[in-house]
Amino acid sequence: MEMAAISSSPRTVEEIFKDYSARRAGIVRALTYDVDEFYATCDPEKENLCLYGHPNETWEVTLPAEEVPPELPEPALGINFARDGMHRRDWLSLVAVHTDSWLLAVAFYFGARLNRNERKRLFSMINELPTVFEVVTERKHVKDKPNVDNGNKSRSSTKRTNDGQAKSTPRVYDESYAEDEDEHGETLCGSCGGNYSGDEFWIGCDICERWYHGKCVKITPAKAESIKQYKCPSCSTKKGRP
Repeated sequence: MEMAAISSSPRTVEEIFKDYSARRAGIVRALTYDVDEFYATCDPEKENLCLYGHPNETWEVTLPAEEVPPELPEPALGINFARDGMHRRDWLSLVAVHTDSWLLAVAFYFGARLNRNERKRLFSMINELPTVFEVVTERKHVKDKPNVDNGNKSRSSTKRTNDGQAKSTPRVYDESYAEDEDEHGETLCGSCGGNYSGDEFWIGCDICERWYHGKCVKITPAKAESIKQYKCPSCSTKKGRP
């Protein structure tokens, strides 16, 4: 097989990035231009299906590899089963998040033989591209400038009214704040106490205004999209108090 030949030979940063970009291009096509065909292919009545992106920029929905262990990391299994139980846009967003994880897993697999500096350069190149999730949900990419409110750089996707009530979506640290990491470096996670990092997902409590790593409060970017007003675990336990 083609992959067997590739995985057994040394690979450069440029080759791995080209492989990642091509697989990503195929996935993006499936979830955007070919989305109707992709949606119809993911019939819940069929067996466990996976979405693959190939190095020739094509996509394929098929059964998982039978080899154990598989030749390459495998994508999320059974994406078709949840199709009819969710809104179409939410389902596509979920598939996109899992596919981003798979693309990175494949790149990590090939990058395991690289040295530290080469891996850093590889994932810096990858980070310059929008994620599949960003493309599918039409979110702004890393190079977009953050909002400005009253002369200060906003760290929030929510504006607050005069009575302190939150409007629209919860406050999240977007990827666009990566370039302002030094400015926000003093911000600490209200759960683990860790410092702010521009390459991690953060969410702000609309009650106490503390910030948290998404992983510490078990909130993913996809889940945050559906939250109107976010209450941290501490504020949620205080809801009965005056």
